[in-house]
Amino acid sequence: MRVTRLTAFHVRIPLKHKVRHASHAREDTDSLIIRCELDNGVIGWGEGLPRPYVTGETIDNVWTLLAESDLPRQITDPFSNLSQVISLADEIKLKIPGSVGMFGQRECFGNSAKCAIELSLLDAAARSEGVPLSRVTELLPESFAIRQSKTDVRYSAAITAMSPWATTVRAWKIWLYGFHQCKLKVGLDGGDDAELLRRIRKILPASRVELRIDANEAWTCDNLESKLAPLLPCEITSLEQPVPHSIVEGLARLRGRIGVLLMLDESLCSLADARRAIESGLCDLFNIRLSKCGGFVNSLRLAALAHQAGLGYQLGCQVGETGLLSAAGRHFACSVANIRYLEGSYDRHLVRERLTVQDITFGRRGVAPALTGPGLGVTVDEGALRRITVREQHLL
Repeated sequence: MRVTRLTAFHVRIPLKHKVRHASHAREDTDSLIIRCELDNGVIGWGEGLPRPYVTGETIDNVWTLLAESDLPRQITDPFSNLSQVISLADEIKLKIPGSVGMFGQRECFGNSAKCAIELSLLDAAARSEGVPLSRVTELLPESFAIRQSKTDVRYSAAITAMSPWATTVRAWKIWLYGFHQCKLKVGLDGGDDAELLRRIRKILPASRVELRIDANEAWTCDNLESKLAPLLPCEITSLEQPVPHSIVEGLARLRGRIGVLLMLDESLCSLADARRAIESGLCDLFNIRLSKCGGFVNSLRLAALAHQAGLGYQLGCQVGETGLLSAAGRHFACSVANIRYLEGSYDRHLVRERLTVQDITFGRRGVAPALTGPGLGVTVDEGALRRITVREQHLL
């Protein structure tokens, strides 16, 4: 088998409601969809979501990156099985411009593009073999220690920055739906985080719902303890990315003395980031997200690295993911052990175009079954894809 055609789509996905946190607010999202066709006629799909405040990527600079990276030379070698495609995808080198600064040094610029390309190749190869994408976890040596086959998984809920009334309504919905975990966005200018948490805890008691918070880089190392102290009586279990990446080294002196587990997100986008975090003792947990971390295989490596270092990990998601990334995340979650928190599969509740024929949104209590079909296990709604396509680029 070999790749005969590779096509990129810039799509703009409208959201059902505005999503706000301390770093950004959005009502739609610009995403990258990759379509890969093999010489046997099998088609695979991938998705990536560029985020300038996470990996330095915008949809425009990713679009240019794809055009300038000579992908035809890198992906047209023949292969005979999924294992060989893992190696093929691993060797893809994008032409990273020097202007991206720290994002290039951290080896994370281009990660959303890598994710979309890799997933399309893996999807096509797995479909050709008739095996699900989760098979990758069984083929990658680094992931052997964290491999676990599950028939279903349970997602957690999230409450973003909203009005007090909307926040209360969302909390009641989470309670009635039966979620066991919830993440709350904090750190918004002018907000009273302590009052917010007290109000949420009246609806979601600690005996029934585990609550964690995400400050999205809103605090500093100097004010973190004072910001956090009034929130601790609400029995939170972890604090995600409290400070900007530029000062993340300061977390080393705070970790272990603040009374809650520290999680990295914007500062955890690559293997280089992970090694730095481990060596400097910056955190207790990694937030792994397929798009920001460069794809399925790199995300497996990050989970394995955390496991080896005695750290925990969450599988997160990007706001605006469609059914393609939701499906990839499901395969990851159903094949990897010890995921502390699981986010994603919000499709029906968040995006107006999920891009897949199948609705794989989580059900009651956040429970969702493993996808057992070949590849991603979902079918792309090409009519929906065309409706939201902004531009198209033939890479091969």
